[in-house]
Amino acid sequence: MAHIDLGLDETRQPGIIGLMAYRPETGAALGALAEVLLRAPNSLSPGERELIAAHVSGLNECTFCHNSHAAFAAAQLDEGMDLVEQVCANPATAPIPAKLRALLRIAEAVQESGRKVTGELVDAARAEGATDVEIHDTVLIAAAFCMFNRYVDGLGTLAPEDRSAYQASVTRILTQGYVG
Repeated sequence: MAHIDLGLDETRQPGIIGLMAYRPETGAALGALAEVLLRAPNSLSPGERELIAAHVSGLNECTFCHNSHAAFAAAQLDEGMDLVEQVCANPATAPIPAKLRALLRIAEAVQESGRKVTGELVDAARAEGATDVEIHDTVLIAAAFCMFNRYVDGLGTLAPEDRSAYQASVTRILTQGYVG
């Protein structure tokens, strides 16, 4: 049970879903941010951006955000959940493009502290073909998910352990996005 009374059935609205319903005025802004970061036109695919969100959420040990964004990434990547699990376990050995690996290193640095993002990490990403927009968006996705993770866990929301519980949201996110 959440630390505060959200006035809803948490089993039907776990994690950030319930928090957004509790405070729709803040939920709308958070949903709009997620929509731009994860679904708007970008040279990084929605699956790659969801993978960054899932990886950061896993590093933050946020069960709800990790499992939900892992499901969203898997649904949008040809290699599915197998690749998501490999990346989240060890991006250095996962079968992903070098550019994505370099961007994940930047996301990992952001997860520790924004000050951990070095010129060397940025130069390495650029050397693999990352654009300034991709670097920017990687940093912002990682930073936003640190906030989302702390929001979800800081209020003690329900986070189903069973990954199948997150599948119902996949169709909604893929068809309606984060603002639908």
